[in-house]
Amino acid sequence: MWEYTDKVKEHFLNPHNVGEIENPDGIAEVGSLACGDALKLTFKLDENKRIKDAKFKTFGCASAIASSSALTEIIKGMTVDEALKVSNQDIAQYLGGLPDEKMHCSVMGKQALEKAVENYRGAPALEEGAKIICECFGVTDKEIERAIRENNLSTVEDVTNYTKAGGGCGGCHDAIAQIIDRVKAEPKTDSKPKLTNIQKIRLIEETIEREIRPSLKQDGGDIEIIDIIGNRVIVATRGACATCKASDITLKNFVEYRLKELVSPDIIVEEAAK
Repeated sequence: MWEYTDKVKEHFLNPHNVGEIENPDGIAEVGSLACGDALKLTFKLDENKRIKDAKFKTFGCASAIASSSALTEIIKGMTVDEALKVSNQDIAQYLGGLPDEKMHCSVMGKQALEKAVENYRGAPALEEGAKIICECFGVTDKEIERAIRENNLSTVEDVTNYTKAGGGCGGCHDAIAQIIDRVKAEPKTDSKPKLTNIQKIRLIEETIEREIRPSLKQDGGDIEIIDIIGNRVIVATRGACATCKASDITLKNFVEYRLKELVSPDIIVEEAAK
């Protein structure tokens, strides 16, 4: 018996955004009924190229339904680029966590979103250079590599939990193990010069002012720096951001992402207690 959070139960028993959008801007189908999990995702953009609506149809377990419901809630109001930064960990965190054996449900949601965006942009369905590793579930080497990096996976069992690869006949276990070894052997590089505390604080302030605040203000939102303690940047949301139900996702997948990219990969953005 799986231990599910109240949030998972809520989105399973009363899923949000069930259905299919007519004339969607993006559409994708991932998984397979024969394999036990399948998801169809559709989304529609508004005049500002933000996701106005997103709907899903899912065949699967409670985690699959809850993850799909959560995904559609998270991405509403985001641009396509912002939505692409939503990780499977964000979906699981939104639900208060998922059992390890069910993390593949959140990964399926992430994959559906990526393929729906590919459909919207007219990009190829199969990532360039990718090849199918798990024939049973149609999982590519690129998808396995990404899951390993994003979730710090270290065993074949971990990969199966997160992607379902290797969960069928088992014929791909050796190939998965080789991918794990290859990813783990990748050199860890940090090309950014070490900053003094004063330099870091100034760069954080400049980056927020130049790269982050203008985008937030376009939608009536804003943030204010409350404190900077080491690598922790404590902020308060203002305007539309203060009432947006996806503000925590915006802080992580836009504000924190840009600060990690432009200031330091060790930056952590936290919202001040209200």
